[in-house]
Amino acid sequence: MPKKEDGKTILHCMKCGAKEIAQSVEIKEKKVKKEKEDIEVVDNEHEAMSSVEADCPKCGNDKAYFFTQQTRASDEPETKFYKCTKCRHTWRDYS
Repeated sequence: MPKKEDGKTILHCMKCGAKEIAQSVEIKEKKVKKEKEDIEVVDNEHEAMSSVEADCPKCGNDKAYFFTQQTRASDEPETKFYKCTKCRHTWRDYS
């Protein structure tokens, strides 16, 4: 990367920190137009989640995925979250 130090142009390596006085510097900028890509969205977020019997408070379905997350201090238990397999409503269980 070219930098100005004491009125001189210095080439400075961002990786190793080496410096060298530049004899001549020519900076060129090139804009590249990126082609749009088709993106396929796949809903596989539940592949790694276990399903258990749990009554959904919203639709009454009896199966839900569950996962745990540390939402409070580290010396307190994790919070268990449930996500209904039918309506995808999410609720938590602190027990």
